[in-house]
Amino acid sequence: MGLIKKIFNPRQINALGRAINAIKALRSSDTIAKTISLIMIIVELFGFVLFDLPQTPRGQQLNLDDYYIVFEDEFDGAALDLTKWEYRANGARRGGFNAPSQVRVEDGNLKITAEYLTDGGYGEGWYTGMIRTIEEYTTGYFEVSCICSKGGGFWSAYWLNSTGMASEELSNGGIGGAEIDIFEAFNYDKALGQDSVSLNVHVGGYGDGLESLRMGNYYGSGIYTQYNTYGLEWTEDEYIFYINGVEADRTSFADGVSQAPEYAILSLEMPSEITEQPGFSTEFIVDYVRIYQTGVSV
Repeated sequence: MGLIKKIFNPRQINALGRAINAIKALRSSDTIAKTISLIMIIVELFGFVLFDLPQTPRGQQLNLDDYYIVFEDEFDGAALDLTKWEYRANGARRGGFNAPSQVRVEDGNLKITAEYLTDGGYGEGWYTGMIRTIEEYTTGYFEVSCICSKGGGFWSAYWLNSTGMASEELSNGGIGGAEIDIFEAFNYDKALGQDSVSLNVHVGGYGDGLESLRMGNYYGSGIYTQYNTYGLEWTEDEYIFYINGVEADRTSFADGVSQAPEYAILSLEMPSEITEQPGFSTEFIVDYVRIYQTGVSV
């Protein structure tokens, strides 16, 4: 086991364990279809272990029987509801600027656009946008239904963050606050696995104490052309990630899950270097955001 830990990282070791279990299950396969399915699982898992290829979510089905909605936005109005959201990180960011003007509500969707503007409020350059919930939450289930942006190095994201990520001391190994990337969609330029999203957890602040767990990439279904759902069940013990209602992965990295209030963020992220020319644009389209918690609704 010690040698395996030296060769593979934790997410690869977990996948290797799932592959071994699938191999064992082949012995009891009672149909050709089941055997073929298990072989496909094994091939995919070893592709993940050896080449970091995406996996298909195959965990438990989402069950919200013990949850009730505490936040919901269907984006049915004519403008962003500023009783629920506020703009975040306006101004210079990486290779351009974030600006409220890039966020609009129309046709029952929230739309965040990345494009080049001669004057978007901060001067000439590339512009995109970001919003966050005004309310903060500790544990719960967080879900978005959306169509991801594609191209230009920009990427769509739905994530949680906390004031605890301001420093290593405040984050306290993640217990005092973490960045939890429910999904990030930047794989469109890969030779294999374009139709997948990345799952990540970061703790320790954004300085020298930063620690990150890259859980890997997981397939959606036409994520740049149709709506998919991405969710996080944050319990007292772990983070459980879902894609289209099926568990993709889970973790309690690093010293334990966050016990601090966290807010949800929708963003069309800006790369540091943009190779596209002015005239290019891409859009992150969100159908809804819902947040649930356990207990009795009041």
